[in-house]
Amino acid sequence: MSLRVNTKDVVAVSREVQTAYLQMFMDANPAFVPSVFAWAADCFQGQYLDYQAIDARYHDFEHTLQGALCFSRLLHGYVDAGIQPRITQRSFELGLLAILLHDTGYLKHRGDNIGTGAKYTLTHVQRSVDFAADLLAARGFPVNEIKSVQNMIRCTGVNVILSTIPFTNPVEERVGFALGTADLLGQMAADDYVDKLGILYEEFAESAQFNGGRYSSAGMFASADDLRSKTPGFWDKYVLAKINNDFLGLYRYLGRPSPSEENYYIQKIRANMLRLRPALTAQAA
Repeated sequence: MSLRVNTKDVVAVSREVQTAYLQMFMDANPAFVPSVFAWAADCFQGQYLDYQAIDARYHDFEHTLQGALCFSRLLHGYVDAGIQPRITQRSFELGLLAILLHDTGYLKHRGDNIGTGAKYTLTHVQRSVDFAADLLAARGFPVNEIKSVQNMIRCTGVNVILSTIPFTNPVEERVGFALGTADLLGQMAADDYVDKLGILYEEFAESAQFNGGRYSSAGMFASADDLRSKTPGFWDKYVLAKINNDFLGLYRYLGRPSPSEENYYIQKIRANMLRLRPALTAQAA
């Protein structure tokens, strides 16, 4: 499995995820991964019901593909390591659906022409949960599986209290934690993560304007430079604590061989933080 994949290319990402899926499960359905990626692409490209194509510039379809790729790699390592609880084929499939749909809450209905989907930053997790329920019900998924996907999506909330999520079993919880881990690491390890922080700030600013002055539950930022200056601290104090404690250190299964503290994603994120720290030093001088 190549570590460098063009995450702007849905076919390339789908192919990598398919490879991992087929290696993990002897009875894997070869039609499943291409099908669900096609569903997600339709949603984000404005080809599903009355939804417009995604117009949020940071939380775009590539952001979702970055998360999906990281998610499949993490669970591939977990399955190979033989860890309990064992990840079943169906739990992986539901988790893949969850990460592909986890930011559909940024999609706008046709006729919603004010601003971008970034205005839904504060409510996008619940909107994604509702979107997933509608899409999966229309495609004949049973209620219990829809609830599993919804619970996994809830793991991506910035300030979510994980103990309040009504997981139905330990496997569902473990896959949800893998999803939450992948959502964070997939974006922060991107080659252009530092360059896109200004765009992320613009999303927060739009959300603030739409929601009476609040940026998000993560906190407020005075400017794009303020966001950049706080990002290393966000990694050190929030993300590392989250992935090590709340999400049980599952990121270690991204290592090869796994588990390992060192892996491609952690190395890439550290490099991105190093790009930001010289600017902090210059500001303090």
